[in-house]
Amino acid sequence: MAPAPVAVLAILGFIGWLVYRAVKGKRVKAHNITYGISVVTGIFTYAFFLSMDMPQLVKIVVSILLGVALIVLAAYLQRRQPAK
Repeated sequence: MAPAPVAVLAILGFIGWLVYRAVKGKRVKAHNITYGISVVTGIFTYAFFLSMDMPQLVKIVVSILLGVALIVLAAYLQRRQPAK
């Protein structure tokens, strides 16, 4: 399956999940929305790297390194905030 349809299906799945929760009467918390957006963004980033004209191994290594860098950056920014 090509990367673009996977990204579109991820977006549709996320929207469907939000609609499902709204229909069931469950609350949608801010961290759920943020988590969903980050997952969809990750899928789009992965699809972007896979669609580039580079060898497959380089694409995978670059996407893994980018993921590690973003995780480290998020952990650093979260640690800097004062505890409430």
